[in-house]
Amino acid sequence: MRLFQRFFPVFVVSLLTGACSPTLDTGPVSVARTSNITLVKITDAGAGGITSETAYSEKAVAQALPGFTADGFQSAIEDKTEWAIGAFNSDGFQVLQVYKGSGGRVRAVHGVTHHLQGPNGERIGMTFAEVGTSRSACRVGRNLWRGMAICKADGSDNVTLVYAISQYDGPFDRLPPSEQLREAAIQRIIWTAP
Repeated sequence: MRLFQRFFPVFVVSLLTGACSPTLDTGPVSVARTSNITLVKITDAGAGGITSETAYSEKAVAQALPGFTADGFQSAIEDKTEWAIGAFNSDGFQVLQVYKGSGGRVRAVHGVTHHLQGPNGERIGMTFAEVGTSRSACRVGRNLWRGMAICKADGSDNVTLVYAISQYDGPFDRLPPSEQLREAAIQRIIWTAP
């Protein structure tokens, strides 16, 4: 009885203050899952100021993204791990991963934070159903991205959306059933130089 008397007032106060909370309507999951802050927009033309003409160097990447810093690191792509340049915002969070192409230029840019936007308003964390991606625009991931859905962004030639499918345990040679795919969440938004 003492335990009840001690913690019941705390329980009631938390219920009452929670009922007045403005975040209660949208739920904490949606706040953490997506963002309304856009640090970089990825379009068919490029990622922020990075285009197919951008040299692959830390200096050129930082110049193309004012307010960002750039530093080399190793990252996994679909078929292997390779060196890339990370683009970090002023708070030190990685926003983009930049990959080397031929001729000393940028080959691809992977958006890896929910503080960016794809060509149709897509954001990291949005589900397949929220984006409205067509199953026919997708293929199954392989190797390091096994079990993921790799999908062309609607109306785009150079932007790809990579969806992670929670709890999917195969078969890995095909996309999961539609009900599972609908819940898949974007993990990367990728621009590839034309």
